[in-house]
Amino acid sequence: MNMLTRLFYIGALALASACAHRPASDDTMYQGLGGQSGIKKIVDTFVPMIMADARIKESFRDTDLKNLSMRLEEQFCELAGGPCKYKGKDMKEIHDGLNITNAQFNALAEDLQAAMDKNGIAPAVQNRLVARLAPMQKEIVTK
Repeated sequence: MNMLTRLFYIGALALASACAHRPASDDTMYQGLGGQSGIKKIVDTFVPMIMADARIKESFRDTDLKNLSMRLEEQFCELAGGPCKYKGKDMKEIHDGLNITNAQFNALAEDLQAAMDKNGIAPAVQNRLVARLAPMQKEIVTK
């Protein structure tokens, strides 16, 4: 076998190997949340919990709840590796001037986990979503 043919086969083998080991898109969290319909159920449970939570409901008093629900669905779907794209404003812009505290941020996270519990989402999947949301704390908490 001549050198050129060997190089061709080595290159083809390397390419095939690289393709075979390429990580698949991470849709396991998306599937673990129940896909789009599961995420909608979580949000439909979560938003009323926010509005009933004395620790944070005042912060949402003037919020368009339909828009909030839509944006949360987009955000959770995108962060979970689903086909959605978040179309809302960035977190810093949305929360600017609201004087959100760490305690309020944590209360919201607790409500989200309770909503996921009520919808039968596995703790490992919950933890993965919360871990992807956690970096937003520095943009949301201003007080």
